[in-house]
Amino acid sequence: MNRQSLMIGKRLFSKVRVVRKPSTLANELGSLYEHNQPIFEPPTPEKKMSALDYAFSLKSPVSTWTKEQLREIYNTPLMELVHRAQIYHRNFHNPSEVQICNLVNIKSGGCTEDCKYCSQSVNNDTNLKAEKLMTVDEVVEQAKIAKSNGATRVCLGAAYRTVSTRKRALERITTMVKEVNKLGLESCVTLGMIEEEHARKLKDAGLTAYNHNIDTSREHYPNIITTRTYDDRLKTIDNVQKAGISACTGGILGLGETVEDHIGFLYTLCTMKQHPESLPINRLVPIKGTPIADELARDNSKKLKFESMLRTIATARMVMPTSIIRLAAGRYTMKETEQFLCFMAGCNAIFSGKKMLTTMCNGFDEDKELLAKWGMKPMQSFAGKRPSSVVETCHI
Repeated sequence: MNRQSLMIGKRLFSKVRVVRKPSTLANELGSLYEHNQPIFEPPTPEKKMSALDYAFSLKSPVSTWTKEQLREIYNTPLMELVHRAQIYHRNFHNPSEVQICNLVNIKSGGCTEDCKYCSQSVNNDTNLKAEKLMTVDEVVEQAKIAKSNGATRVCLGAAYRTVSTRKRALERITTMVKEVNKLGLESCVTLGMIEEEHARKLKDAGLTAYNHNIDTSREHYPNIITTRTYDDRLKTIDNVQKAGISACTGGILGLGETVEDHIGFLYTLCTMKQHPESLPINRLVPIKGTPIADELARDNSKKLKFESMLRTIATARMVMPTSIIRLAAGRYTMKETEQFLCFMAGCNAIFSGKKMLTTMCNGFDEDKELLAKWGMKPMQSFAGKRPSSVVETCHI
């Protein structure tokens, strides 16, 4: 040890001996060094966990989300949001599996609701003729075709305001459900509003899920529909769940809504006591003769941007991790790369076949080729096997 080092050591020892307060010790030790920086840095307050990190940390669904949390997640840089959604998706689902669903329009047209987007409403000038309810045999034939092409869920759609006032129709549809189940397929119906007692009849027939979409946010809803309230829709979902049937509920993007409406739409769904088992995301297909198509034609700025759709899907995956997110109507208008990104963001089901009610749909052969190209495979039927969502109360 040289003379200079020895002298510094003596000075250091001397100062340590006489200093009683840590802060003074830090200052004295710091004075020995050229830059005079404190050795002990003051403690910093803990950083608040981000909403995205909080969502990512959860092991099961929660229903205590706030709009502020959803807004923060939604506005995460897009690459990070999709990346995290894909990783989180893998905690709850097999990333290589996609459920193929088929929608059968068992009763088309003649609906008395005034939904501004729908071709089946009598209030819209779409020249769609009302048709009678299909026979059971016709439905079974359609279901067999769907199964032979890899579908594991068949949804039966009827253009009714409510099925609860249609006793004979409900009896026939109940038989349809039983026959679809015999094929080893999951059964889903979308029949408008329904009372709990009638939902129980469908439950007794073996119905897997009941579809009833909320369409959009509570705030934007009155701009789209006036003949049925938002709470009417929520009541139907509640009736279905009370009857022991899985709820299939989602909405339509592209109805002239804002980003804030996407957040409000997700808020309604993710704060339900029981999250939807199935969450269909539809991309609006503007149909000539509907008011919404006319509005979008006049104002091009209201058309849906794909980025907004992708953010909505990824956010839905982060806050409703066990739900099956279904890429539904409008998929045929999307590029292959856009579809791929939707699956990266957390979608894991598609509708396949000739039509989605009255709009075009990607065909079975096309989808088989697409999934094979991506290294994905059809999901097996999980009728009666998927556990219901577990809801915890958690706070940041």
